[in-house]
Amino acid sequence: MLKQLTVFVENKTGYLSEITKLLAENSVNLKALSIADTKDFGILRLIVDDADYTLKIITEHGLLGKITEVVGITVSNKPGGLSDALSVLSEKGVNVEYLYAFLSGTTDTADVVLKATDNEKAEKILEEKGYKSI
Repeated sequence: MLKQLTVFVENKTGYLSEITKLLAENSVNLKALSIADTKDFGILRLIVDDADYTLKIITEHGLLGKITEVVGITVSNKPGGLSDALSVLSEKGVNVEYLYAFLSGTTDTADVVLKATDNEKAEKILEEKGYKSI
């Protein structure tokens, strides 16, 4: 299981830049991120080296954040690579609430971060089917 930091951010020009600068100034390395927006705010999801330390920095600067456990797996970087993994979960009745993906160290694979209705079950199912955890 991975720790993901979720930060609620204002949807205004320059705000994301301010947050990433704050993290850089505190030596936080961003491994993956995703941002979803609404009219008034955004939801920034981060995978970092130390989620607890990063949450401390975020909250000390007046931002609202929380840590959530998510599942991280490596999939084949080819048509259907992600679909195959999602099908495995669907067949076992596990719903995926959200996910984001990024290329890993090679061009042959991609890493996927997902939040399922039952993360432990999802992780177990995927491992049994041969998917490598990140």
